[in-house]
Amino acid sequence: MIHTVGLVAKYHEPKAAQMVRWLIPWLRKRGMKVCVETGAVRSGARTCTKKEMAAVADLIISLGGDGTLLNIAPLVIRPEVPILGVNLGGLGFITEVAVGELESVLRKTLNGDFEVEKRMTLEVRVISKRGRSPKFRILNDAVIAKGARSRIIDLETYVGEDYLCTYRADGLIISTPTGSTAYCLAAAGPILEPTLGAIVLAPICPHTLTNRPIVVPSNAAIHVTLRSFGDTVFFSPDGQKGVRLHNGDKLEARDYGMPVSLIKLPSRSYYEILREKLKWGER
Repeated sequence: MIHTVGLVAKYHEPKAAQMVRWLIPWLRKRGMKVCVETGAVRSGARTCTKKEMAAVADLIISLGGDGTLLNIAPLVIRPEVPILGVNLGGLGFITEVAVGELESVLRKTLNGDFEVEKRMTLEVRVISKRGRSPKFRILNDAVIAKGARSRIIDLETYVGEDYLCTYRADGLIISTPTGSTAYCLAAAGPILEPTLGAIVLAPICPHTLTNRPIVVPSNAAIHVTLRSFGDTVFFSPDGQKGVRLHNGDKLEARDYGMPVSLIKLPSRSYYEILREKLKWGER
């Protein structure tokens, strides 16, 4: 049963603010408790951090683009808590509900009439000789990329115990199927159905023509070691604030083992979304 609803949005943007102002009384009228983020003063709603919201909400509504949803999704560690992505932005692959559909979709959702897609997440750990080993949960992708003025970097890559290659490139994208239509797509990576169990490795501007994206099983552990001195290199999880990498630092990525549940519209297939968003098959 849904009793508490969390609202995530860029509250300062007019369209998002308008939706929040409408949603709070609409939800409260139906007996729901409502949470918004600290600093977003909204009458009738409890304020909390994103982490607290992820812990108490029975449903989370993300109002914005894919980036807004990517901010909250890794914090939701209860797979039974669904996330409803409402697209207020541009392309919106994982925020597939349009503003005009929201009220009817939300009525059904509060009555328990909804379907979810389980999307795999990655656990990514940075192992550094400097002693810090931060860990991240990722829905879209882990990106290792050089700074603007750096040279091509070397990334020694293993899949499990097997040596794959040492990429000489501007960087490397480690992507989930959900992330295959994000940065990975721009790097000539394949499009994967989002419910598949797989991981994509896609080099960014590789120096050799033989380096191409590769798809590996979701149970594979990916190990990438930076083998470049004096370059500015960053790891960025889901497009968020990055971590500086140094020569010899290692990135380990594997299936987190806990998916994210996204509410999907049964009336709209993934292939329809591809045709709509990417103009798939048009000349």
